[in-house]
Amino acid sequence: VQLVESGGGLVQPGGSLRLSCVASGFSFSNYYMRWYRQAPGKEREWVAYISSGGGTSDYASSVKGRFTISRDNANNTVYLQMNSLTPEDTAVYYCNVRLRVEYWGQGTQVTVSS
Repeated sequence: VQLVESGGGLVQPGGSLRLSCVASGFSFSNYYMRWYRQAPGKEREWVAYISSGGGTSDYASSVKGRFTISRDNANNTVYLQMNSLTPEDTAVYYCNVRLRVEYWGQGTQVTVSS
């Protein structure tokens, strides 16, 4: 199983970024996918999930209305569209899948700063 995130970077407050996570090594379309993040000095926190078919999703209250999770099962990719970013969104963002064990990507850094 491999999860590879990309799309992070430095963005000004109020800006947007789109993160991608390409998955391999398992039947992607059969599993829920999740995004987590970890800010400096803080514990990793759940951000969003999306169901295997993409019809159901949910978000942490801190990002609801600003972030959108989506997936492309044909290309084994899950996305996180992040809008209206604030400095509090600065973190390493991780893609996650729960099979018999839990798998994580290497993370992608998002920094929101002027």
